[in-house]
Amino acid sequence: MKKKVYHLSNCGTCQRIIAELGIGDEFDYQNIKADPITLEQIEEMEELQGGYEDLFSRRAIKYRKMGLHEQTLTEADYKRLILEEYTFLKRPVFIIGEDIFIGNSKKTVAAIKVRLAKT
Repeated sequence: MKKKVYHLSNCGTCQRIIAELGIGDEFDYQNIKADPITLEQIEEMEELQGGYEDLFSRRAIKYRKMGLHEQTLTEADYKRLILEEYTFLKRPVFIIGEDIFIGNSKKTVAAIKVRLAKT
């Protein structure tokens, strides 16, 4: 079964969540700053999630700097922006089997814990 986490190694929130979950070498870790997301990977995430918008972080500093908050973005825009700038990926992203978990909300972390208990 596939177990992967897309994260930033210098992101305290990502590291806190990984530690809280108590996961280890059974996961494949990808630091998205050092090892950028590929087209194949973003398309896999989109297929599991059902869209690119849920993968997109509006909290990224560049979101406002680039004036994106004043535009109407399409799914193609979200995909392109995530591929061009790693900070636009909402993180961390966990893929466990055929399930995807996006972001750092308490609800998401709780859902990951439930999913991990089933493996």
